[in-house]
Amino acid sequence: MPTGNLRDCTVLIVDDSADNLAFMAQGLKNLYHVKAAKSGEMALCILNQFDIDLILLDIVMPDMTGYDVIRAVRANHDKCNIPVVFLTGKNSPEDEKLGFELGAADYIHKPVSIPLLRSRVKTHLQNKRSKDILLDQNGYLESQVVKRSSELDRMQDAVVFALASLAETRDPETGNHILRTQHYVKLLAEKLAEKPHYSNLLTPKMIDTYFKAAPLHDIGKVGIVDSILLKPGKLTDEEFEIMKRHTTLGLLALEKAETLSGAENELITVAKEIAYGHHEKWNGSGYPNGYSGEAIPLSARLMALADVYDALRCRRVYKDPMTHQDAKQIIMAGNGQHFDPEVIEAFIEQEQLFIKVAEEFGDEAPDCFIEMKKPVNL
Repeated sequence: MPTGNLRDCTVLIVDDSADNLAFMAQGLKNLYHVKAAKSGEMALCILNQFDIDLILLDIVMPDMTGYDVIRAVRANHDKCNIPVVFLTGKNSPEDEKLGFELGAADYIHKPVSIPLLRSRVKTHLQNKRSKDILLDQNGYLESQVVKRSSELDRMQDAVVFALASLAETRDPETGNHILRTQHYVKLLAEKLAEKPHYSNLLTPKMIDTYFKAAPLHDIGKVGIVDSILLKPGKLTDEEFEIMKRHTTLGLLALEKAETLSGAENELITVAKEIAYGHHEKWNGSGYPNGYSGEAIPLSARLMALADVYDALRCRRVYKDPMTHQDAKQIIMAGNGQHFDPEVIEAFIEQEQLFIKVAEEFGDEAPDCFIEMKKPVNL
């Protein structure tokens, strides 16, 4: 942040007259740092080498006039805020009007009076110093807002993951399920984003929101009793109806969070879509509402494939794990039935990365390569 000592300031005097330069430099040298230039070209060279706080600029100079110099200064992003005071023997309103239009801060008419020069220079340096301090304060405040926003984002992400992990603790065999599925969702979204009709929706920010919301897909399972949630065999029809309630329980919990926040939140909006809709099927045979096709939110369609693929690949209380190829066959069999055909295409294009995620976040690496021995209840 700038200091309040004006003696630290540097004044650049530009005049093609050596006598004028010496006269003004002598009048200012005991008060400020002074740089002198006999031409516009030399002045611009000095500006590129030193931090200048004020320019005293002669207008009538050969080759490059004062007007040319100020245009160059104002076009330079790093130098455009330096105040420029014109030194001129002209006193016509048209000349002054042009100078102010080009961004001059003031005019000092020749012959220059040293007391007047000192007074004007001090005034403009004080004004500049005040503006610099304000800009620094604004920059500091903006940096603090960004920092605080980043901290809140990290806190939000941590709370989301903690809630998702809490739900997963109800089922000790799901392990890194939430990590794997959020990466699967991201891989699918990134591939679909390459398609023109998804590019506007699947921006990098929205894909990141999908990634952060995905862990909450089964948050409603905290409301399902252990005797059903952890049952090692096939559920009865009555038990399955109770299990299906986890989608509605998840939606209700997230709606309460949204109400308490007092405002709509993109992360919660997507989390609601995923929690409520990830068991819907493309052909309308899913639950809880039997939605079909694009009536199912895209986020939920991505989550549906990610969730099923992970359930197939890794151990559950009701089944042994599958190889990737066996899981892929079941996924492909659901093309246009369980899953959105375009999501299937994205899965095929990203399958090597799916395998990599399964290996990197595996619960027990060897299990991921054991053949399935029992039918899977999807």
